[in-house]
Parts: sequence; structure tokens; C-alpha cells
Amino acid sequence: MLHFADSLTFSGRKVVAAGAALPLPALSGSSFPDILSAHQQDMPWKLLSSCREQKLSCCFAQSVVLRGICQEKSSSNCPGQPRSPLHSCDSPEQVLQQFLHTQFPGAFSTAHVLQQPCDTRPPFPQFFSPLLTTRGFLLDKAQGFSSAGVESIPVLAALQSSPLLLPLLAGLCRELRARRWSSLGPAGLEHDDFQEALEELRTLAQCYETGLAAGGSEDEADSD
Repeated sequence: MLHFADSLTFSGRKVVAAGAALPLPALSGSSFPDILSAHQQDMPWKLLSSCREQKLSCCFAQSVVLRGICQEKSSSNCPGQPRSPLHSCDSPEQVLQQFLHTQFPGAFSTAHVLQQPCDTRPPFPQFFSPLLTTRGFLLDKAQGFSSAGVESIPVLAALQSSPLLLPLLAGLCRELRARRWSSLGPAGLEHDDFQEALEELRTLAQCYETGLAAGGSEDEADSD
């Protein structure tokens, strides 16, 4: 995981945020372009990292993996002119790559699609909605569980280097400053080492600034 995160970080950045859709919100029988077309204004996954802001407007680099969308669901069954650029793609990988390029133009993005879904048979906890089929796709109305419950689900997972990490790292820097070295000294931390680590954390946070966020983040970091 460390080497994988390193492949998404550059320009002094070292931290990535994780996100996942567990399961991917997909109606039973819908194509993959239809699924992503329903998320033009937001991401189909939720952030797992403790970032204060949840709205992701830009991204430096990302790697996204999809599991459990079959090859035959990569395109719409409707004949005629494609309804969107996503519907004109030839494979699930191209659909996902096109979606990422549209949402985050200019970002370094990698997309991987695996046909095998995530296995959720026992002992996996059955905490899923009754709106899910046994294969983890959404129904229009609840049908109740089968005797086997939800056996598998489609999953979308992402690792992203983005400006959302700026307030997280700046907040950590503020917390450490507020504690002061006097409260950490008994743990064996030297004062010079503490100051050096604090400065490295501050510098790391600044690596996630964008042109729009730079001014506000600097004030935020110095608000102590």
C-alpha cells in the first residue's frame, strides 16, 4: 500500500485519501455508463478519510478500481446514437477512464476494472438494505432477502491525492502546536525534533494548496 500511495504522490505530497462505494449504487439491469451518468454532479463513492470537506472539486492524482460490473453491462442496450461520451466507450475501463477525465480534467488517473465482485457470503455481516438483490444491485422496491442474503456486491474504490487533505493536515498541525512540546517532552521527544516534525507537517500541508485555497490555508495554519 505504501508503494501504491507513492505512485500517486508527487511535488512533495505523501498522503492520499481513500473513498469507496460499498456497494456501488447501481440499478439491476442498468449499464455501466448509465450508472456513472447518474453521478455527473457528485462522486459515486464516499470519502473514508476524515476530511472535513466532502465535496471534491479537483484532484492531483487518483487510482480507481471497480469490481463486479460484468462486461455485458459496459454499454447501454438502447440502439442508435450514444446518449453521452460514456455510452460510446467500448469497454468498462474506457467508461471509467472517460468519467474520471471528465470529472477531473488534467489529473493523473488510472482505472482498473475486475469482473469478479466482492464476496459477501457468511461470515460477512449481512447489514445490507432489502433493496439489494443477491448480487448487490438496487431494486425499485424492497423484495426481502433470499435465504442466502446478499452473496456479492459491486464495489468502487478510490485513492486520491487532492486538496481535501489540506485542512486535515493543517488541522493536525494546529493540534500539535496547541499541545506544545512541554506535554510531549515526557514521552522522550526532544524539543528540536518536535519543531522539525511540526515544520515538516506544515510544509506537507502546503503541498496540497491550490491557487484558490492558498491564501485561506496560510491564515488557517497561522491562526494559533
